[in-house]
Amino acid sequence: MPLVVCPTPIGNLEDVTLRVLRELGEADLVLCEDTRRTRTLLDRHGVRAKLLSYHRHNEAQRVEELLPRLEAGERIALASDAGLPALNDPGARLIAAALARGLGVTVLPGPSAVETALVASGLVGDRYAFAGYLPRQAGALSRFWKETAAWEGPVIAFESPRRLPTSLASLAAESPERQVAVCRELTKRFEEVVRGPAREVAERFRKAPKGEVTLVVAPAPDAVAGADEEASLAAVAELVAAGVPRRRAADLVAKLTGVRRNRLYRSSL
Repeated sequence: MPLVVCPTPIGNLEDVTLRVLRELGEADLVLCEDTRRTRTLLDRHGVRAKLLSYHRHNEAQRVEELLPRLEAGERIALASDAGLPALNDPGARLIAAALARGLGVTVLPGPSAVETALVASGLVGDRYAFAGYLPRQAGALSRFWKETAAWEGPVIAFESPRRLPTSLASLAAESPERQVAVCRELTKRFEEVVRGPAREVAERFRKAPKGEVTLVVAPAPDAVAGADEEASLAAVAELVAAGVPRRRAADLVAKLTGVRRNRLYRSSL
């Protein structure tokens, strides 16, 4: 494929895959946010490559320059400073432009702060959502917590260490018992994951920490309870429709879900 998207380590330089190293070494050109950081990675693994800066300030210009080269058959590797390009990093514009021209694009698997933080948080479920960077304005941040309170799974977001105390205080004010994990410096020497209810974690980070931060925030407890009750009532209704006596249906669903039997019975009448 002419364009190969190459994830790079989010901290530990040993986390790069063998396939990514091979593609970076065989490419005619490697695009990277900061050539110095990518050069450090390549030198660490003995890979030689021709580097060209590709970041948010020159992305539009670079796309115009690179499309003819891709169409001419050059093999170009796209890397970012850390993680997968195009996810809150430059690259989406070039990928979309290449696909629009009918050019082949290959995306290699590799390190991801989003998924690493999700698993480390202990809040893994069947679903999750990635929200990019948290809103900066107080009003927008408050609305964000309200909007995500009833989501079916945890929400993952990036935050700067400088703004972290303010963001956590906002979450604690909105929903003090909402579970949150602050994942700091993932895969690095001083990696830290702090888990707990928002009120406790906000107290822990009253001062800005150092390093890169990824947040994982669970749905609000009261929202989850409401969703469970709604689903339980629907289950009772289905059993009754199938011919199960109402009290028996409420009893069965209560045992499976933990929602009170009397509540289910009265609400289903």
